[in-house]
Amino acid sequence: MAFSISSESFQNGSEIPKKFTCDGADVSPELSWTAPPSGTQSLALIADDPDAPAGTWTHWVLFNMPPATTNLAEAVNKVDELPGGARQGRNDFRKIGYNGPCPPPGKAHRYFFKLYALNTTLQLNAGSSKQELEKAMQGHIADKTELMGTYKR
Repeated sequence: MAFSISSESFQNGSEIPKKFTCDGADVSPELSWTAPPSGTQSLALIADDPDAPAGTWTHWVLFNMPPATTNLAEAVNKVDELPGGARQGRNDFRKIGYNGPCPPPGKAHRYFFKLYALNTTLQLNAGSSKQELEKAMQGHIADKTELMGTYKR
């Protein structure tokens, strides 16, 4: 079975419910995925909005999830380190963990939840940026899958 990500919170290509945005409780959606490829040492997740007015806006940075992890429950705690050793980075709101869609009024924005299967565990500290994570992942991505939702105000 191919490596793929999905959510009980919203379907790929559909609208993200208000609960998961700055207009609601601003909690992370449930995410689940199929088993990563053999040899995966850790998983990383980046959620971002390429349609933001100032350029791509990062909503969530999460890395060093154990390879046996197959889901993230709704409302992941906004803490540096999660049970199991996964670490959360700093998003473009300058906060640890997830902050949801919060676009300016107007057209719908696309939000990508990109999950990476890595052949290593990263030597990064909690609070690292998306750019630091992407640099550390170079040459270590065994597979990638993504889920996209939209939101407009």
